[in-house]
Amino acid sequence: MTTAVPPSITTQMVRTLAVNESVCVRPVLRRVTDRATGATTTVAIPCGSTRESRCPACATKARWLRMTQCAEGWHRDDEPEEPDHIDADLEETDQDDDQDQDDDADDEQRRVRSTRRRQDVSDLPRVPVQDRTIGRTFTAPSGVKYRPSMFVTLTLPSYGKVIPGRGVPVHPGRYDYRRAALDALHFPKLVDRWVQNLRRGAGYKVQHFSCVEPQRRLAPHLHTALRGAIPRATVKAVTKGTYLHLWWPPFDLAVYVDRLPIWDRDEQCYRDPDTGLPLQTWREALDRLDADQDAQPAHAMRFGSQVDIKGIDGGSPDADRAVRYLTKYLTKAVGETYTDPEGEHVDPAYEAHIDRLHAELAYVPCSPECANWLRYGVQPKNPGPGLTPGHCASKAHDREHLGLGGRRVLVSRKWSGKTLTEHRADRAAVVRQVLQAAGIDAPEADRLSVDVLHEDGQPRFVWDDLPVTGADYTQVLVTSVMERRRWRAQYETAKQAALERDGPPVDNRSATTTPTKDRHRLDIPATGTR
Repeated sequence: MTTAVPPSITTQMVRTLAVNESVCVRPVLRRVTDRATGATTTVAIPCGSTRESRCPACATKARWLRMTQCAEGWHRDDEPEEPDHIDADLEETDQDDDQDQDDDADDEQRRVRSTRRRQDVSDLPRVPVQDRTIGRTFTAPSGVKYRPSMFVTLTLPSYGKVIPGRGVPVHPGRYDYRRAALDALHFPKLVDRWVQNLRRGAGYKVQHFSCVEPQRRLAPHLHTALRGAIPRATVKAVTKGTYLHLWWPPFDLAVYVDRLPIWDRDEQCYRDPDTGLPLQTWREALDRLDADQDAQPAHAMRFGSQVDIKGIDGGSPDADRAVRYLTKYLTKAVGETYTDPEGEHVDPAYEAHIDRLHAELAYVPCSPECANWLRYGVQPKNPGPGLTPGHCASKAHDREHLGLGGRRVLVSRKWSGKTLTEHRADRAAVVRQVLQAAGIDAPEADRLSVDVLHEDGQPRFVWDDLPVTGADYTQVLVTSVMERRRWRAQYETAKQAALERDGPPVDNRSATTTPTKDRHRLDIPATGTR
């Protein structure tokens, strides 16, 4: 069913309406052909973008999904099962923290650099680790039992003085942009190391839901929800004693600036443009690093001294606020977090700060496969034709990402026992159940799926992409807006019917909230304090 669009309605007007109605403004239009009947159906599929500047509706939906995932796993009182398969949004590492290892080393050889810790770093707390992921239950003197969790914020050190409230360096020439760029590129690795160290210090398999966000000075910092309560002294000791050594070939001296290595198609390698000699391979560069007893890591990084720790009770208003705060900036790119998306209020000094950090990120390597290695006389791992320094395909080098080109959300495998896809299916199932209870036919999610087979054993439904341009775009948005209004009206009717039938939901928050007067008697973080 389509809705006629009057000529006086412009595309911009329809787009604004779609944003206000939480409808995707970048839909993918597809034609579905039923091979059994020959009928065709045109379906507008949301783009699924997580960026607000690209599609506000889809970005908001993605943020709400992350909020659901965070809340569901934070205050569990039972052990979640590990998902049968690991999606990109779930991660966990089991690397030995007493060793500096090369995560990108060749498969046949695990390169271990040193089994000794740095002498200038404090020792890490270490206790036997219990096979559990949920936190302890505490009993207050009043007899109330509760199982608190934690909200922790970690930052990086200073790279130079900045103007408070603006994030702009006081002296740009003295600001250490190179270290800022490298810290941003490898911040997730430092977070992984911190989580491993925390598990050994806390004595149980701490699960976390973490979001990486930029501070105003553009340095990444971490907001993390931890399941269970850990003494503050342990968290601070782990943060102080955690460090990361990046054992890569040195890249502090540029070899090829005005001229570039040449790709040898026959030998599948890059050669010096003057001598014709092949550049050292990635493996050869690592072998040379191993053989050098006086070698130093290409980059070393640690967290800053500022550590913010809060205790959170499940079901409390503090927990709800923390989840919202944790995911506050997930829909914004790093470069646009503190800038005006409309361009009406531009701070030239701040834009120049972004440009300087972006310029530093342009030529530092982001991974063993990065094209920037050619600038320093090393062939990247798995080289191929067409690599040019300063033009690495990784998003980490882009101005909008500023080093954070990977996942902004880091989640442990046993956080909720579900993948993000399963969380999305759960949300759809709730809506479907409410509609069906009210006698409203809910559309089947898989009715046009490619998994539905025809009698010949091949997919019954065939999908074809259709271009969405010009008048078609306006028509698609108007139809989607009308369809969403209809769905929303049906859902509100169904919710009202459920309220009249079952009554309002019961709020059990009082059963999990701990009296403030009992908190000082236990060695756990206090809600709302620093």
